[in-house]
Order: sequence, then C-alpha cells, then structure tokens
Amino acid sequence: TMSLTSFASSLDWSSMRSLTCRCLCVCPNRALTPRYRRVCPSGNPHRLIITEETVAVRPHAVAAVLRNIAFTQERYDSFIELQEKLHQNVCRKRALVAIGTHDLDTISGVFTYTAKPPGDILFKPLNQTKEYTAIKLMSLYKSDSHLRHYLHIIEDKPVFPVIYDSNGIVLSMPPIINGDHSKITLNTKNVFIECTGTDLTKAKTVLDIIVTMFSEYCKEPFTVEEVEVVYPDGKTLIYPELAYRTETITADFINKAVGINESAESVAQMLTRMCLRSEVMGDHIQVEIPPTRSDVIHACDIMEDAAIAYGFNNIIHTTPHTYTVSNQLPLNKLTELLRHDLAASGFTEALTFALCSQEDIADKLGKNITDIEAVHIANPKTAEFQVARTTLLPGLLKTVGANKKMPLPLKLFEISDVVLKDESKDVGARNNRRLCAIFYNKTPGFEVIHGLLDRIMQLLEVKPGQGEGYRIQSASDATYFPGRCAEIFVRDKSIGRLGVLHPDVISRFEITMPCSALDIDIEHFL
Repeated sequence: TMSLTSFASSLDWSSMRSLTCRCLCVCPNRALTPRYRRVCPSGNPHRLIITEETVAVRPHAVAAVLRNIAFTQERYDSFIELQEKLHQNVCRKRALVAIGTHDLDTISGVFTYTAKPPGDILFKPLNQTKEYTAIKLMSLYKSDSHLRHYLHIIEDKPVFPVIYDSNGIVLSMPPIINGDHSKITLNTKNVFIECTGTDLTKAKTVLDIIVTMFSEYCKEPFTVEEVEVVYPDGKTLIYPELAYRTETITADFINKAVGINESAESVAQMLTRMCLRSEVMGDHIQVEIPPTRSDVIHACDIMEDAAIAYGFNNIIHTTPHTYTVSNQLPLNKLTELLRHDLAASGFTEALTFALCSQEDIADKLGKNITDIEAVHIANPKTAEFQVARTTLLPGLLKTVGANKKMPLPLKLFEISDVVLKDESKDVGARNNRRLCAIFYNKTPGFEVIHGLLDRIMQLLEVKPGQGEGYRIQSASDATYFPGRCAEIFVRDKSIGRLGVLHPDVISRFEITMPCSALDIDIEHFL
C-alpha cells in the first residue's frame, strides 16, 4: 500500500534509473514507456517442480530467466543491491520472500524445489571453500553479522527448503544462502531467478520488480523468458506474470483531490509522463498500470502521481471550503501551561528517552520487573532500550548523573508520557501523561519538592484538605527512604508520590548526593 515516493525511496535508486528517467522526463514524447513482454524460449521452457514437502516450511515459488544480459560492474552492483533492498522491505527481511539468482549456464533444468531434514542437505555455500551440511551451516552463520538475522525463519523447522537442478546440484537453501556453484559473475549471460516464500502475491511482485528493472540490459530489451512452475497437485503456472491492468478515473476526481483545474487530456498526459500510460475515453480516463507499479492499488495512488507530475510547488494554496473550529488538545494545553509555571519556579525541563532498560524501571528503583506491567520491546537492538518507560524518574536521574559537574542544586522536571499496559485498549496499552520533578543537592530538600507540589495544586486550583482538596499520607515504597515517602491524594484518589529517594537508588544511578522527587499523574485534573 506504499505510495510512489515511499516505494521508490525504499528501493535502490540507481537500479531504477531506467524506469525513473522515463517517469520524470519533461517531454512525454522524449522516451516511450517500455512494454514488458514474457517470451517463450526457442526450445522447451525451463521447469521448476514444487514437491509436497515444502508445504511445511515455504510452500510458494516463482521463477523467470533473463536471457543474454550484459553486466558491467555498475549494473552488477546495482543488481545485488536491489535484491538486498527488496529483502529488507517488500520481503520483510526474507520472512515473506527470499530471492535467489543463478548463472543459468552452470546448471541444468529441470529444477526441483523441495524440503529435506537439515542433516540430508550438503553443499558448498556462496563464498565458502568447502561443503557443509545444513546443520553445520546454521552454526557457522550464527556469528555472521549479515546472515544470522535470517536463521530464525527456518531453524526450528523439521525440514529445510532447498532447490536442486537435474544433476543434484544445490542452487540455494532459501531463505539463508545460495550455492557457490551457480553464483552470478560479471561474465554471466543468462540469469535464472527464483523467489520462494510464504506469500505468493509478494513473491510474484518481487519477481516482477527484478526482471523489469534489469530486462533493459538483455539483448532483446524488456523481454523476460518464461518458466513453468509445477505445483504438487499437478497444476502448472507460467511466470513471470508481468500483468498489465487498467483503472478508470475522471479528471474531475483528480482536480478536486489535488486542487488544480486541468483538462482530461492534460491529466492523461501527466499520468503518461509518470509511466502510467493513459488515454481519454469520453468522460473518463483509462489508465494502464504496468507490472513495475505494484504500489498502485487504488485511484488515490493515481491521483498522487498526477500531483507529482503537476508539481506540488505549482499547486496554488487555497482556503478550505469546509470551515471548522480548532482547539488545542486539552491535555496538551494543560501540559504547556504547567511547563511555563514550573520553569518560573526555578526548575529546568528535561526531555528523556521514552524507551529504557528493564533495570532502569525495576532493579535500580528497588523493584522487581515481574511486578511491573511494562510494555516490552520484542526485538531490542541494545540493552538501553528494552521496555517503554512506566515512570519518568529514571530518565531524570540519568540526566543528573550525566551533569554531576554542574553547580548545585540541580532542579529538574519533565512532563511527558509513560506507557502502561491496559487490556481494555485495542492495542493492550495506553499512554499516560505524568509530571516528575527532582531536587538534587547536598541536603535532601524535601521541603523544596513539597513546596513545588503546593505550587502545582495552587495553579490547578485544588485546595488542601479532605474531600475535594488534596492531601498527603505516609506510604511505603522501595524507591524512597523509609519514613520519607508520602502518597498524594486528590479528591480521595491517589495520583502519585513524593519523598526522599533511597540511598541505594541514588548509588545505582551513579550519583552521590541526596535527592528528593515528585511523581504525579496530571490527567486526573482534566
């Protein structure tokens, strides 16, 4: 569902230069849009047979052949880079689709796509000097900075997918590695391309992108040789599809959506410049979607291309026809008002990371991570960003630790969101706007933090006292020093705590002076 701009930016631009130069040319007659064709070979087409064993791991496969292609170093590098870009985005890091490219002159069809126990797969992988079983390969690549990220896709499966030629030579073990025997070089003339995966639609899209981008360099440009794919049930399909389809739009739709006033002929010309061959048919415009534009799935995508061709900077700014009354979100308005007054009280605002480590919200604060309903990151890149913060306090204490050379006292505050688990929400979690402030000095300064609480309540027009007012009550919390912690109640509802931090907490954050803190929920006051 990507737009043209996001789709193009996610791919290798140099690999797409033949396409984009046509799309963005100023004169629509400078270069005609290429017509991609699937052709039959002079003899029988190559065949790829899929066996039943693949159903348990990666059931789909498609294939094509680029015949008499001329590689240069630049084209070769771009060919490899395009595969990597596709693996990362459309293929979802090879989870949905894995691409294999092979020198067709070093192998012989019929090709067989099957799945075997890892101990039965033996071949020499790409850029290696000896043969390995699939079991040893998985161990070998656990330390590989590039391939180790893909091992989890099949390592727990009872069988691994593998592709053989008619002589039993291994072409690839998708989605991990190709065989060294059929690797592509600058001297390669004929390329066999196979895409295996769990999503057939994505596999066909990826195959179409690769063959259309590089069919320009074939001896007969923009032609792709077909391959027969035979499924376990005996059904035979021909790939690549290279399917063209048509969509019908109106000039009025384009003009209203973009904010321009162009004739149907002008709109058709603009779309043709964007590689969407268009023709005016009465009151409508018939738009042909080529196989290079799998991102065009709706009339809105065509409208966006028309806007790009017209030029965003050329669209005249106009007043919206529908008038609405806008207001600042009440929560943000309250936050901004409090920010100004806390700064006027002598506190400095800090902005800290929304993600932190498990230690920051648990061990360092004297709590157990199992008792905290924190939202965990499924695949954290570093130990510093493992969970979404449930309190603002660790961020402020780390800020103090990084500014120990600053003159005392340090008075910091932050008003921002924390993330709390909430099963009543559709995503299982919710944001909660909180206010946290700390006072760091040679003495704890509990009275300073207590005075800040009084000032905040004064600004929020909440008077001290029972019932509709606010009060504090002694509480026990491992984060705070025993006997120096109080729970804050507003209208008899707990909204947070204040007190002197426990010395162990201070030392865990590598600071040395006493510190008092205030942590409250401000959404209660809306």
